[in-house]
Amino acid sequence: MTGPQPRANISQIPAYVPGKPPVVRPGTTSYKLSSNENPYPPLPGVVEAATRAVETMNRYPDMGSNALYDALAARLGVPRDDLAVATGSVALIYQLLAAFCDPGDEVVYAWRSFEAYPIAVAAAAATSVQVPLTSAAEHDLAAMLAAITERTKAVIVCTPNNPTGPSVTQTELDAFLAQVPGHVVVVVDEAYLEFVRMPDAVDGLSTYRAHPNVVLFRTFSKAYGLAGFRVGYAVAQAPVAAALRAVSLPFGVSGVAQSAAIASLDAEPALLERVDALVAERDRIGAGLRERGWDVPQAQGNFVWFALGERSTEFAAAADELGIVVRPFAGQGVRVSIGEPEAGDRLLELASRFTGSVAGSA
Repeated sequence: MTGPQPRANISQIPAYVPGKPPVVRPGTTSYKLSSNENPYPPLPGVVEAATRAVETMNRYPDMGSNALYDALAARLGVPRDDLAVATGSVALIYQLLAAFCDPGDEVVYAWRSFEAYPIAVAAAAATSVQVPLTSAAEHDLAAMLAAITERTKAVIVCTPNNPTGPSVTQTELDAFLAQVPGHVVVVVDEAYLEFVRMPDAVDGLSTYRAHPNVVLFRTFSKAYGLAGFRVGYAVAQAPVAAALRAVSLPFGVSGVAQSAAIASLDAEPALLERVDALVAERDRIGAGLRERGWDVPQAQGNFVWFALGERSTEFAAAADELGIVVRPFAGQGVRVSIGEPEAGDRLLELASRFTGSVAGSA
């Protein structure tokens, strides 16, 4: 006698692996550099706004997230109808695939990239088409374009790419979009956009205005430091945004999260100072790694990438011994988030003494 059986592909869905917490070591401060979290405490006014919202936790949140939509529309200069909020940008991936993919439809994305992509694609009963990164750990947009077929419903461009770090340029993205069929949804996943410092950086808002099939995914988890509250949003032209809202979880974004996000938008000067400090620390670490002989990709997020292949778990274990927890991807590489300067110093110490460091490790 058999019980209920899930879809055949459910057992094949890879598990999402979160960043490990730091190991407690007496007499030593340990640092978690495994989850791309913002190391700073909440922005000014955020705790107060969240606390006020907690006082009404016996009530459902505003299902329409009206105040948050108003704040985002004003800040971005876009119509409310062009927005969709969700429980983090990762939820938007699920919503987009639910709205646009039938079973067996294809979703094209670079690999390695954000590990939630294959999970969400499989959950939607769609098919992943993974296009290898270039030798410089960048998106191969020409190969991604060649991978589009009549079954393709969506393409995801993660820029900056998590976990490797490089971003695509506006020129590259424009050339790519000019050749993507208009019925294919193109997601520009900008979870780390606030950290980008490069010539010809992508202007997401101008891009979505110029292309009806472009959707921007953004989040309050990284630069804004609200990872624990789960708030993300999409910017897309009205028909696409409406489809995302139609499949959203009712009451998904809590009242506390909505209040904290609005307060975070109001604290932009403090946000920019913190982001600039993290970018400076990222650049310090990148320069220090190159001085030590490491060829790492150009980081544009709040993390750096070591393409260590089979030595990834060894590197992660050595980092753990120094009191820094990093994120290994077995057989591929290690992502290290930007955190406190002391944590960065330990990373550079590890890079100096890790035997057999790989030249050309990008």
